[in-house]
Amino acid sequence: MRTPHHLDAHPRPNPYEELAALDDGPLEETSLEEFLTEERDAGAEDAWAPPDHRRGGKRRRKNRFAGLPLAVKAVVGLAVLASFTALGDRWAVLYAEHRAADTLKDRLDLAAAPEVEIGGFPFLTQLADKRLDSVKVTVPDVAADRVSLAKVSATAHDVTLNADGLTSVRGADVPRFDGDVQLSFADLNRELGASQVTFTGEGRDRVRAHGTLPVAGHNLRVRAEARIQRQGERGIATEIGKMRLDIGDLATYRPGTRASEGLHLTPKGTADLARETRKAKALLSVPAIVQRMGVPEATVREALADDGKLAELTGSPRFARQAAGLNLIDLALDNPEVMRRLGLDPNLLDSLSDLTRPVLADRLSLAFELPEPDQGDVRLRDVRVEEDGIRVRVSGSGLTVGR
Repeated sequence: MRTPHHLDAHPRPNPYEELAALDDGPLEETSLEEFLTEERDAGAEDAWAPPDHRRGGKRRRKNRFAGLPLAVKAVVGLAVLASFTALGDRWAVLYAEHRAADTLKDRLDLAAAPEVEIGGFPFLTQLADKRLDSVKVTVPDVAADRVSLAKVSATAHDVTLNADGLTSVRGADVPRFDGDVQLSFADLNRELGASQVTFTGEGRDRVRAHGTLPVAGHNLRVRAEARIQRQGERGIATEIGKMRLDIGDLATYRPGTRASEGLHLTPKGTADLARETRKAKALLSVPAIVQRMGVPEATVREALADDGKLAELTGSPRFARQAAGLNLIDLALDNPEVMRRLGLDPNLLDSLSDLTRPVLADRLSLAFELPEPDQGDVRLRDVRVEEDGIRVRVSGSGLTVGR
């Protein structure tokens, strides 16, 4: 009989006992908060943080400026100081220009304050010396006789101030000045033409007027030429010439007493007279007209009796010249019916007889004169017709403003 085996004869090691043998003793009690704190402190040493460029940039700029030479710093400081000084100087100029504009407006009784521009730099140094390099004054819309001057602009040079400071300028002495006076065609059209006559430049010293002129209920085309010229040392005047009024295509009126002046038929008017038998007979039936034309009485009698002879007479170039040479104004009062047959209103002819050269010229003429100063001298130097108007150059010396 086999002897039974005993399990504990050679016992196997217990794994739990081996683990227990490795234990150093009981764990110390540690709270969760202390554990996390220790973890943060441990990781703080190795934590990554982005570089602070802003702070570093400030330090670099500060260090760079601190490293500049003293001379450069002085130049920068002077530049800043000069900027503030220039700004203050310009402010003083603007203030002085504003005060001068208000003073001129009150003393010259202007509708609006003029533009004042003080030249030279620096202004405060000039003010302390009571002397200005230049002062430019521009005055718009100045009344001058029948017209308005569009702009008067003058520049005074080497002005001496009578002043005790910026706010107490009592007057000024102007040794010399020069400037321009401008008279625009737009103002002429409005003030002289009454929106019916237009003025335009014609060469260096001439102005052409053209438009319509109401006469006895008829709008007649008017044409004239004005020659611009100086009148004395301070005045401008116009000499009106080549005036004519057109009554349609029938006749033209030129004021005056010469043979070429008065009311005359146009070439078209004489051609219509030759073609229309009724008009021709009406004209030739007046002995005074025949006598002035120089047509023989026998030829006239034959023409009035025979239409063929009439057409032969009125169709000749000589008759056209003789008819065009008639001054119809002289015949209008004694022969109103003949004028009607020719297509002319007798009332219009009566009005034209009163529209003499001086009367018509006065409607189109322009003139102005610069005021004479109490002290000093003001003169017109040059008159020129330009595209947009008439420009006059002026100069003066020895003027005194205020006191």
